[in-house]
Amino acid sequence: MRKPVLIAAAALLPLTAGGCVRTAASVVTAPFKAAGQVVDWTTTSQDEADRNYGRKMRKKEAREGRERREWEKRCRKDPENCGSYDGYVASHDN
Repeated sequence: MRKPVLIAAAALLPLTAGGCVRTAASVVTAPFKAAGQVVDWTTTSQDEADRNYGRKMRKKEAREGRERREWEKRCRKDPENCGSYDGYVASHDN
């Protein structure tokens, strides 16, 4: 009678202890996961940097386009006082 009870208890032991081991492992690894997440939040990946640079350049090019159109409009109205374009140039701005 005792032997089947012991066998059943031995079979259930890994199932009940597995949750404890898993919980202990997650408690131990939690600080490392949190630190990794903080690093991810504070650093910029290459993909993010490329996306941000592209957005910045599109804004600069849009500004240059607006200023060039305004310059061309002024030149059409008064061609004698029109010199070369010396306004904003997106590729020269840092």
